Amino acid sequence: MMSEAQGGGGGRLKSTQDFGAGLFLIAIGIFALWQGWHLPMGTLRSMGAGMLPISLAVMLCIGGAALILTSITTRGEAMEAWSIRGLAFIVGGVIVFAYTIQSLGLIFAGPMSMIVGMLASDEFEWKEAIIFSVVLTGACALLFKTALGLPIPVNVFW
Repeated sequence: MMSEAQGGGGGRLKSTQDFGAGLFLIAIGIFALWQGWHLPMGTLRSMGAGMLPISLAVMLCIGGAALILTSITTRGEAMEAWSIRGLAFIVGGVIVFAYTIQSLGLIFAGPMSMIVGMLASDEFEWKEAIIFSVVLTGACALLFKTALGLPIPVNVFW
């Protein structure tokens, strides 16, 4: 039997970690709905710019609600302490990508941002990070530029 420290709690919540994750997903979904509400939805035959972001936001809210229900009915883990290091490096990776994609292109921005994000883990290995980021960036370049023909700058020379 789980103790309160393990998430067993004496109250209605049986998994504070699932409850917190559910609230977080709902918060992101509501923020996305608020930001994308002005975009035209269109129809299923002629999708508008808002169809995908609003649909994903609704799915996030539904998933968050499901996690909250799960936290009430199923025993799970207790909420753990947050890692400031992890948060800083993940957000840092997004910022690196945002500031380098236009000037350096995907070939440089992709690996740089992924390596910064991977620094969030205690199990970071330079060799693995470099190989993974280069392979994933190559796959993204092939998918977005070649297969889908999207106007993403691949590098400063291309």
